[in-house]
Amino acid sequence: MTDFRSVSQEELLDLITPPENTLILFHRGPDPDAIGSAFALKQILSALGSRVWCICSDELPDRLRFLADDEQQSVLPASIPDDFEIMRIISVDTASPSQLGDLYEIWRGHVDLMIDHHGKGEAFADHYIRPDCAATGEIIFDLAKQLAAEGLLEITPALCADLYAAISSDTGGFRFSNVTEGTHLRAAELVASGIDCAEINHRLFDSKSVDQLRAQAAGISNLQLFEDGRIAVITFPYALKAALGLSDEHLENLVDVARSIAGVEIAAAIRQPKPEGVFRASLRASCDYDVSAVCAKFGGGGHVRAAGCTLQAADMEEAVRLILSEIKI
Repeated sequence: MTDFRSVSQEELLDLITPPENTLILFHRGPDPDAIGSAFALKQILSALGSRVWCICSDELPDRLRFLADDEQQSVLPASIPDDFEIMRIISVDTASPSQLGDLYEIWRGHVDLMIDHHGKGEAFADHYIRPDCAATGEIIFDLAKQLAAEGLLEITPALCADLYAAISSDTGGFRFSNVTEGTHLRAAELVASGIDCAEINHRLFDSKSVDQLRAQAAGISNLQLFEDGRIAVITFPYALKAALGLSDEHLENLVDVARSIAGVEIAAAIRQPKPEGVFRASLRASCDYDVSAVCAKFGGGGHVRAAGCTLQAADMEEAVRLILSEIKI
């Protein structure tokens, strides 16, 4: 197995500042931290003279397209311009190769650098990982600040908006246990830049499509409680998704529905993206429990209280059994 090394912030800056055509990869089922961090880094590298393209194995959810730039109408691999000669590949907010989906098979062994904040995962390149940061957006914020201090970067409103969205989303609007003093200080600087934080938070947390609400209603009907109500699991099989005419982006917040139930300590949402036996699980803990250790059993990763993984199972019932078998409370 290849040994990958951890790089310092100074080494990181040395690696990213030379102007080179750069591909930025981020995890499938993209959330605002992944998208905001990727497009913030794109703005930074572009300002330094690089040509940059952001790529994911899944298209951006409609509600999060405001975090992308006008140049990119798609983030799928097919959107890479024909004349784009890849010279450098960086992944952001991705803890393990499985989270890259098809991208990992395409560029296996060619990723030059990982930038991430997840405490558990599987390194697939040289890496700069800061588990003390609540969001990858905090890491990109620090890079932007240092480059600005050196006179190499102008911090624009668009950059601040992406970074604020990344940080706010991954902290649940600054409500989660991963929030630190540094999180608030970084957010305060972004607020001081004059961006419309109220509008950003409205888009992140309050604005839902009718299809998202239909997905939540269907998810609640599939809610199961275990261990005297301490564990809540919402399942969403492919047949249900197809019958309701929903897409995967409509299912992204189901784990939060499960977690919102009084008395629930560990919440899980298990969905089946396609007819074959592949399932994606999102886990959250409202107690002192390491759900990232559970997800690591299946090649996933994340934070102590928020993690995800992909698992193989014959059917949804087996997928639920596999997840529950690793949760010991």
